[in-house]
Amino acid sequence: MFGYRVPAPDEAMLISGGRRGLGGAPFRVVTGHGKFVLPVFRKVRFLTLSMCESEVTETCVTRQGIALHVRAVIAFKVGNDHESIINAGQRFLSDQEQMSVLTGRIFAGHLRAIIGSMTVEEIVTERQKLAAEVLDTSKTEMAKIGLTVDSLQIQSIDDGDTGYIDAMSAPHKAAIQRQAQIAQAQATQAATQAEQAAARAQAEYARQTAVVKAEYSAEVDRAQARAAQAGPLAQADAQQEVLAAQTELAQRQALLRQQQLVAEIVKPAEADAERVRILAAAEAQRMKIQAEAAASYDRVALDRMLIDQLPQIVKEAAGGLAGANVNVLNGADGLGEIAAGLVSQGLTILDSVRQDLSNQNADGRRPEEGEDDVLPRLAAGKEQPSTDGREDID
Repeated sequence: MFGYRVPAPDEAMLISGGRRGLGGAPFRVVTGHGKFVLPVFRKVRFLTLSMCESEVTETCVTRQGIALHVRAVIAFKVGNDHESIINAGQRFLSDQEQMSVLTGRIFAGHLRAIIGSMTVEEIVTERQKLAAEVLDTSKTEMAKIGLTVDSLQIQSIDDGDTGYIDAMSAPHKAAIQRQAQIAQAQATQAATQAEQAAARAQAEYARQTAVVKAEYSAEVDRAQARAAQAGPLAQADAQQEVLAAQTELAQRQALLRQQQLVAEIVKPAEADAERVRILAAAEAQRMKIQAEAAASYDRVALDRMLIDQLPQIVKEAAGGLAGANVNVLNGADGLGEIAAGLVSQGLTILDSVRQDLSNQNADGRRPEEGEDDVLPRLAAGKEQPSTDGREDID
């Protein structure tokens, strides 16, 4: 926009022609923003706030009277506050290059003054101390002209042809040389020791290699010997394995044949034998049951027959007593006792016959001829109990 001016970030805009600035300055200071400026009535100038550099090369005399050529570099700029900008603007706005020239002259004077109060040894060994003292002494003067120093670096210090600095450094050089020689000797010794160790290692390696080669050769010979013997041994082992396999196969075949025989012959034979045994046991059981039934039937029939013949037996016994000379002393009671005795004898004969038949049936045989006519003979009176033909009855 026409009449609107904006300073760069590293610049300060100075506006003159209007009202006075801060602290009665002949211009107003604008930084960091723009401002509308009336043309013709106002005038705008810009002051740099960027870093500047000044180099100083000065011959200075030390406290010992030794001339030293000192080269230093100063880094400076205009201060950021309005007072520093006003001071610098009033002094350098028309010719801003003069800031470097004036700064160099100021530092050259302070550098000569500070070096004049120090020895060469202090200057050479304490350069940072020298720079700090120069900065401290120049700070107030630099602030008056609106400048601030960021750093001061002593680049070089040279005594020309006097050789003082070299002489001063001679002991250090000698010590360094001695240290270097010692280090060289130590390095040589270490190298010699390393070479000797390497030679010993090579000798040991050669010895071990020879041993290894000998062991390897012996192992090769043993391996070749084993390989030469391996043929017959391997063949014998193979034949033995074949025989073992054949034996195992024959055993398996025999076991299989045995199982086949058991399945085809033994098992059927055992089954047939079991069947015959079961049938025989059943037949024997059947015959036993039939025999027991027949024996039971015969006993029942015999008992029935005996019972049927009992009256006849008693009758025949009584008939045998008919011709006997019997005296009955007690009348009817005596006759009753005689009858009871006859019946008792008949029962005794009946039990004897039954036991005889039972024993014969227990022997598993039928009564032989003549054995089954016991009852008829008893009934006919052919077999009677023995008596003396006379019985006294009280």
